[in-house]
Amino acid sequence: MKTDKTTAPIEVPPLVAQPLVPEFLRLPPAGTACPHTGLRRSKINELILPSELNGGHPPVKSFVLRRRGSRTGVRLVEFRSLVDYIRAHPQEGC
Repeated sequence: MKTDKTTAPIEVPPLVAQPLVPEFLRLPPAGTACPHTGLRRSKINELILPSELNGGHPPVKSFVLRRRGSRTGVRLVEFRSLVDYIRAHPQEGC
């Protein structure tokens, strides 16, 4: 029985590090900035909660997860919606 062996090295393509993109973000603690966008909790709240500033229609999507009957829960911000909002408002000429 004859076996063919190769002496050529096997080439493995280099790994390209892709940044992990979350689907949802929790609000950062008060006094700190979001590690992904650099926005503070108060600014993100302006974008996700209905108010007079946004005519009652928040421009960024968010969701609240809470147990039935609970008054409080966890608010999650849709990351793609937040990034799309930021990209739609570039600063003109500096």
